[in-house]
Amino acid sequence: MMNQYRRGDQRNPMRASDKRRALALAGGTVMHVKTANTPDTAGESTVRALRVVVAEDEVLLREALCSLLIRAGFDVVGQAGSKPELLAQVRALKPDLAVVDIRMPPTHTTEGLDAARIIREEQPDTGILVLSAHLDVDHAMDLMINGSGLGYLLKSRVADVADFFDALQRIAKGASVVDPSLMRQLVNRRRHEDPLDTLSPREHQVLALMAEGRSNAGIARRLWLAEATVEKHVRSILTKLNLAQTDDDHRRVRAVLTYLEAG
Repeated sequence: MMNQYRRGDQRNPMRASDKRRALALAGGTVMHVKTANTPDTAGESTVRALRVVVAEDEVLLREALCSLLIRAGFDVVGQAGSKPELLAQVRALKPDLAVVDIRMPPTHTTEGLDAARIIREEQPDTGILVLSAHLDVDHAMDLMINGSGLGYLLKSRVADVADFFDALQRIAKGASVVDPSLMRQLVNRRRHEDPLDTLSPREHQVLALMAEGRSNAGIARRLWLAEATVEKHVRSILTKLNLAQTDDDHRRVRAVLTYLEAG
């Protein structure tokens, strides 16, 4: 049975130097952070500590993360080093949060992500934070489409303990949290994959007027072009947008829809 840690437990064999080394490997350092759930000198807090299960196959990293959470006022009720252990812990303990490494035994590919999906199906009220050493946009999006109360962060974010704890609190309340670098990747991908990027400035003008419902003759008058020139621009637009060969009116509508969706 996995160890359960509570504040003041003196049986934790992990040395402070090991904890520092583990967090150094994860890009973080141990810091004392007081949260709303932490008792103060006036007495115990009336707010129940969030109950957390931590899943990480690297023992030192898992121990260090648990220690960090406990010292911040979270109640770490379970630990796991594999997908089966994680699922068993969540089913038995029904925690508020599961903090999950995306890669775990036996294949070290997407076991954590797969476990997150199962937890969401079986325990929809349990918030899930997936930690990853490297950014993978597709994996992140696969997770985030499963609803609210989910998060995807790089492990290096643990070093910023205030933001890390804030992310956990928000996920527990039903918010979705994504790593800032993921947002940048999504923006860059959208720019790279934007079908309108292939159009020339003049073709952009023609397509914009098409979206206003203007005919080729109307576009020609607006841009002071010959109608035959506009027709060439329209054919070029339809080709560059890779619209399947159908009747021209239908392709024209699809071109306008592409323009509106990109806007």
